[in-house]
Amino acid sequence: MPTLSQKTTCSAFDQHRRIANGTLTEVAAATKQAIDAGATGPVLIFDDHASRQIELDFRGTLEDVLARLAPTEAAPAQAARGPGRPKLGVTAREITLLPRHWAWLARQQGGASAVLRRLVEQAQRSGAPKERAQQAMEAVERFMQAMTGDFRGHEEASRAFYRGERERFAALTETWPTDVRDHLRRLAARAWDAQSAE
Repeated sequence: MPTLSQKTTCSAFDQHRRIANGTLTEVAAATKQAIDAGATGPVLIFDDHASRQIELDFRGTLEDVLARLAPTEAAPAQAARGPGRPKLGVTAREITLLPRHWAWLARQQGGASAVLRRLVEQAQRSGAPKERAQQAMEAVERFMQAMTGDFRGHEEASRAFYRGERERFAALTETWPTDVRDHLRRLAARAWDAQSAE
């Protein structure tokens, strides 16, 4: 299950109809109400960023459902801290380098750990656009696998998406259920924009 927080936005679907969109708490409440009102299902919830499915326990009352969300949302803040500087959340782990790498690190100002942190941050910044584009592409693929696999034109639409054929993708998805189609098109547009920005 993806890491969740109160800022996580998600979308819930009852078969091909979107029944909720918003924060995890809002979507959980709306989905619980839909299930209690007789949603036929399957009911699937996706996080809006990566299209990973979110599994929630809808047993009991609405209050029970929301109470079970609290530990999930608070988990990162309550995680036990290991060695290191607690305010920075430093985690001590082992890495293996060649002797020449250790020698180079020893000559750098600030010590090996500080230098390695700077190198990682630089790599994250320089690779950020490519990583965002890859994540956005994967989000489309995940959503399509879960929701559109049995739709007419699924394979062709998938190929059109990966080729960046926007008009063909739109035409192939035109007859799909509106809520699924519109959600997928938003994901695809975000992925194409991220690729353009790469």
